[in-house]
Amino acid sequence: QVQLVESGGGLVQAGGSLRLSCAASGRTFSSYAMGWFRQAPGKEREFVAAISWSGGSTYYADSVKGRFTISRDNAKNTVYLQMNSLKPEDTAVYYCAADPVWDTIVDAYEYDYWGQGTQVTVSS
Repeated sequence: QVQLVESGGGLVQAGGSLRLSCAASGRTFSSYAMGWFRQAPGKEREFVAAISWSGGSTYYADSVKGRFTISRDNAKNTVYLQMNSLKPEDTAVYYCAADPVWDTIVDAYEYDYWGQGTQVTVSS
């Protein structure tokens, strides 16, 4: 069992930065690939970024590549999403999630555990 709690969301102007954190409980955290997803009002949940259990592999959606960076600290049971050069279209609720299989990281339905989300609002 893994419980996930996101933090770090807020209101920021376009071009600004935010760092999201996702704290996990459960001693199996380091065996999971971790992903970030987001959902804007009226839209489907979409994949943002993922990181392998070791941190050695990462993968990003084209829309955030070069602006967002995912990282993890297994000693602290925490995964991070550094978001730079934010745009109004990045506005959404951001969720972290845990997936035991790296091959399915872009598919939300394959994730076993989800946090409750943190709101990110980017003003123009």
